[in-house]
Amino acid sequence: MKIVITGAAGLLGTHLQYYLGSIEGYKSAVIALDRNNFNDDASLRDALVAADVVIHCAGINRDEEAVLENGNRALAERLVEMLDRMGTAPHLLYTNTIQRGSDSAYGRGKAAASEVFGAWATRAEAAYSDLVLPHIFGEGGRPYYNSVVLTFCDQLAKGEPLSINGSGQLELIHAQDVAVAFVDHFERGLTGERRILGVSISVAETAGKLIAMHGSYTKGIIPNLDDRLDLQLFNTLRSFLYPDFYPRELTLHTDERGSLFEAVKSRNGGQSFLSTTKPGITRGNHYHFHKVERFLVISGEAVIRIRRLMDDHVESFTVSGDRPVFVDMPTFHTHSITNIGTDDLLTLFWSHELFDPEHPDTYFEPVLDDKE
Repeated sequence: MKIVITGAAGLLGTHLQYYLGSIEGYKSAVIALDRNNFNDDASLRDALVAADVVIHCAGINRDEEAVLENGNRALAERLVEMLDRMGTAPHLLYTNTIQRGSDSAYGRGKAAASEVFGAWATRAEAAYSDLVLPHIFGEGGRPYYNSVVLTFCDQLAKGEPLSINGSGQLELIHAQDVAVAFVDHFERGLTGERRILGVSISVAETAGKLIAMHGSYTKGIIPNLDDRLDLQLFNTLRSFLYPDFYPRELTLHTDERGSLFEAVKSRNGGQSFLSTTKPGITRGNHYHFHKVERFLVISGEAVIRIRRLMDDHVESFTVSGDRPVFVDMPTFHTHSITNIGTDDLLTLFWSHELFDPEHPDTYFEPVLDDKE
């Protein structure tokens, strides 16, 4: 199978690649087109050759009204022009919006693009899925562009006041939930217009949740994450705190009897375990989609390495049991811990949920290249 994603560098395009990359058989099937690739005839043509599925995420969310209205239609016209030229008819899936019926430049532009795709599907006798999406947020998005949630997270991370529209209403959906819906649609061959539902919540309540989470977390307490939306909001907030927030130093209380520090303060319970690691040995080399996981060295010396998926940059944190600090692993980042000392390393690992062997939310991927 060959799956082409346009707008692959954007929020939804990135999360689609994360999700497809975790599914056996799909990781090598993805052809990711960013703006430059999409605008280059040769790159676009090569990507579409023998494509089974095309997911059109490319779009313009913020710009002058004329650009919003005409630009989104133009993107659709470019794609179908190339499909017509090549005579190929993959299953086309379009990221439409609940604003498509609004009298706004953005809404009109997105609706016009859907009309272009619908007309192409009819004449090409191709499968077409018009997925109507609510307000998308998630890790890795752009503040002041993708979502007010991301703007709030950015402002909190920078210590800035939030700009809150107290009367505004949202329907929120995480980018991973959208990715799951898209894969379900092409796997089952679902076509036509389909409305994907999110969670209805006010702007003020969303801001209040994020403010409370930020206040709790920066004071050393993991907030309650029993609710799925709360967990998604918290992980999105943490993505804006990383990497500057870490490593986070813990208060070490020492007297003639010895020392004490509070390793984890959480309203979730969760699961903790201790492990020893021999000198030179590395643990980890995996990533998570939603799990909140903490590394805390109790004794010995180690380096914690973290790399965002589809990125070469590696953050390294050198830690020691002599100075207790924790590093919480950001979602969609592969991570490892290596004993760099001469003695056994003793590490406390904690996650916000009990380990479920049927759904471990743990995916193997090396942090470093084999050559490094």
